Amino acid sequence: MIVVNNRDKLDWQENMTVNDVLEKMKYTFRLITVTVNGQLVQKEDYDSFMVPDNANVSAFHLAHGG
Repeated sequence: MIVVNNRDKLDWQENMTVNDVLEKMKYTFRLITVTVNGQLVQKEDYDSFMVPDNANVSAFHLAHGG
């Protein structure tokens, strides 16, 4: 089990990547910053960064305005 944004729970799967988590959560925003257990994950690593079981994942949608 992993926890996303301190509220949503997902069943963990072997070889689960950051992109897998984003897809399961239906997060489709272009500008998303992700941390796994407090570690910032670079966007270019979303396909390869493995999310461990019992991880705490935070996904922040970056916004701008004026």
